[in-house]
Amino acid sequence: MASPWKHVLFLSVLGCLSEIIYSWVFNEFPAFVVEDSRRFISQETGNLYISKVQTSDVGSYICLVKNTVTNARVLSPPTPLTLRNDGVMGEYEPKIEVHFPITVTAAKGTTVKMECFALGNPVPTITWMKVSGYIPGKSRLRKSQAVLEIPNVQLDDAGIYECRAENSRGKNSFRGQLQIYTYPHWVEKLNDTQLDSGSPLRWECKATGKPRPTYRWLKNGVPLLPQNRVHTVNGVLMIHSVNQSDSGMYQCLAENKYGAIYASAELKILASAPTFAPNQLKKTIIVTKDREVIIECKPQGSPKPAISWKKGDKAVRESKRIAILPDGSLRILNTSKSDEGKYVCQGENIFGSAEIVASVSVKEPTRIELTPKRTELTVGESVVLNCKAIHDASLDVNFYWTLKGQPIDFEKDGGHFESMRAQASSADLMIRNILLMHAGRYGCRVQTTADSVSDEAELLVRGPPGPPGIVIVEEITESTATLSWSPAADNHSPVISYNLQARSPFSLGWQTVRTVPETITGDMESAMAVDLNPWVEYEFRVVATNPIGTGDPSTPSRMIRTNEAVPKTAPTNVSGRSGRRHELVIAWEPVSEEFQNGEGFGYIVAFRPNGTRGWKEKMVTSSDASQFIYRDESVPPLTPFEVKVGVYNNKGDGPFSQIVVICSAEGEPTAAPTDVKATSMSVSEILVAWKHITESLGRPQGFEVGYWKDMEQEDAAETVKTRGNESFVILTGLEGNTLYHFTVRAYNGAGYGPPSSEVSATTKKSPPSEAPSNLRWEQQGPQVSLGWEPVRPLANESEVLGYKVFYRQEGHSDSQVIETQKPQAVVPLPDAGVYIIEIRAYSEGGDGTASSQIRVPSYSGGKITSAQSTLHTLSTLSSVTLLLALMIPSTSW
Repeated sequence: MASPWKHVLFLSVLGCLSEIIYSWVFNEFPAFVVEDSRRFISQETGNLYISKVQTSDVGSYICLVKNTVTNARVLSPPTPLTLRNDGVMGEYEPKIEVHFPITVTAAKGTTVKMECFALGNPVPTITWMKVSGYIPGKSRLRKSQAVLEIPNVQLDDAGIYECRAENSRGKNSFRGQLQIYTYPHWVEKLNDTQLDSGSPLRWECKATGKPRPTYRWLKNGVPLLPQNRVHTVNGVLMIHSVNQSDSGMYQCLAENKYGAIYASAELKILASAPTFAPNQLKKTIIVTKDREVIIECKPQGSPKPAISWKKGDKAVRESKRIAILPDGSLRILNTSKSDEGKYVCQGENIFGSAEIVASVSVKEPTRIELTPKRTELTVGESVVLNCKAIHDASLDVNFYWTLKGQPIDFEKDGGHFESMRAQASSADLMIRNILLMHAGRYGCRVQTTADSVSDEAELLVRGPPGPPGIVIVEEITESTATLSWSPAADNHSPVISYNLQARSPFSLGWQTVRTVPETITGDMESAMAVDLNPWVEYEFRVVATNPIGTGDPSTPSRMIRTNEAVPKTAPTNVSGRSGRRHELVIAWEPVSEEFQNGEGFGYIVAFRPNGTRGWKEKMVTSSDASQFIYRDESVPPLTPFEVKVGVYNNKGDGPFSQIVVICSAEGEPTAAPTDVKATSMSVSEILVAWKHITESLGRPQGFEVGYWKDMEQEDAAETVKTRGNESFVILTGLEGNTLYHFTVRAYNGAGYGPPSSEVSATTKKSPPSEAPSNLRWEQQGPQVSLGWEPVRPLANESEVLGYKVFYRQEGHSDSQVIETQKPQAVVPLPDAGVYIIEIRAYSEGGDGTASSQIRVPSYSGGKITSAQSTLHTLSTLSSVTLLLALMIPSTSW
């Protein structure tokens, strides 16, 4: 008979120190029990529950406890599970074996897990609900709904939760309450405070938390007890009439059963005799008659000093005109000469007293005269504004200028403004080359040590008009556009006329257009632009003019296209071109897009043999076309034709050009060049020459020579063209010792003639790569004798035919050449200076590699005796000149 069972394993030490995870091994490691609706492992107790035991559950069970911090593991002894066979277990209603506590407490922001598992037959189904509310949407059900997990719990997640187990035999449920608590958290903290002795103190600290925090106060770490002057109520500390004994560090402690927080602040009690800042100790105050004057008196001291005022030796008596302000300052209204004198302010408290002295001087008020008051100018003119101050002679005066309420920056105005001061009591503002932007109200402010007065003058500037307003295209046709605009600012000079301008993709910038009416007066706000080209995109703008000049243009209108129309412009420069035999090639200059007047533009080519009546017409649909080729096998070469070319578009046919007479093509050349010969010139050059039979038709414009290597196909041939009647060409850049094949054919505008017979030639072998070496030279008066080792060519190089001696004076670029068949030569040195000499072997393949250069000095008009003669040998290997003190006759070289 099968029955439910359970096994309890307690590991209280590990469970208290860190989080542990329970799991169960079935029979042997690592076969773990898999949890489902029938099997459940409580992570609170570690117990394994099987709701309905089956035959497959029989075996040995071991509890495994794992510490998630240390990864330590502990295994319980095996527990066997067997089936009894003395009866059969019937169905029964659910019995909840595992449930969460009646009261679950959790900190705000943590994750709550509540377990609920029931035994029963059939296996019960677990459901969850929240009484008087809804289970939070963030919740998750795990382990076949046996665990309700609520992450990041908040205060509104608290409440009564119910788990319900149900099968066909009945149901059972359990309820418990979830309570959320929060640690105390400051809402309002304390701040360090300084108070005068005798002042009241009120400090409040405020915190939130669940349960609601309670408050305690400490002073210098010791609990603060209520006294006669000290009171604490719900986080509020009040001290009446503080003194030095109240100074110290205060702490407010807010706590509930889950935690406590502290806030600290320092209280300082100030106690000092009155003092004045250095800048208040002695003052001289200058004021003008009938003005207000305030003499400040702000002593520092604790407790706050009491203020008293004296004028001379007498106490100041307050009146409607004289008053002591709350901050201790003395105010005198409508000052007069009788208010002049020395005023003494005294501050006093229990610790002492201090005083300051202020002298008051009353002056006549300053007056200002700014002229001229209103001025009208034209752009480019200049003006001077004069500002004169009438003031007390004992006062210094400063002048400040403004334009439209803003100070004038004399350094950044572009040289238009200059402040001039010829006298102490007046100043001038010079405005040069005035602009429209300089119009406005100019202010002059006179500043003295006693007062400040200002005045303004108006400057009106006449100038060219401003730009007219937005230009609107009211109506468009194939050649006209009706435009409207808003008036331009006249800048104090009436607009006398407007000018219309247009721009298209084909114009060079903005161009003035003809209008109706022809003259647009200044009071008009619309006009019609005429003589526009059809089917062209235009922008329009308007420019205003007044007696001063022409202003800036308006903003361009939107781009708009005129309507289509029949084309009116015929092609020009109709002529003939070269072509193949039996072809009539007609060419013309295409009509610009500006004059095509619409879509579907093309050409009508009309032609007829000279002297006939009927025209043959052909349509050319491409607007960019510039020629038409008519082919007729019956047309002989050079037959004259009358030709004209017309235009058309979708709107209809336009005009034809003037009739011209052109001839049909004479055709391409028909004869191949004859007597073609190819002659090798050097290692990289071959001369190709030919003859050509003169033809009456198909006259050549030049010849094309094709050439290719022996191992290449003729299709890969390179070509060189000649022009005119040239009958030879020298091909360069060829490879040495290589067989080439050649053909020649004539060409003209109609095409190419037949090629000549193929001829061949082989380029020369390369010149010797070895340079003349072991150079020896002997200077004998105005000449030098040279000798060198003969050059021996390689097998693939040309034989040496002789040697070339190149020599030039240093500083000259042109060399002279002496040829010799022997490895020796005599070089003349006619002029004084240094000569540079080098030698090359030459062959039919060209000149070989140059020897090393030698430098020989020459002494013009002088002779070198045999004792002065020196033999020089130049080694090409070491580039070192050896001087030998002996003479060797040149015949022995």
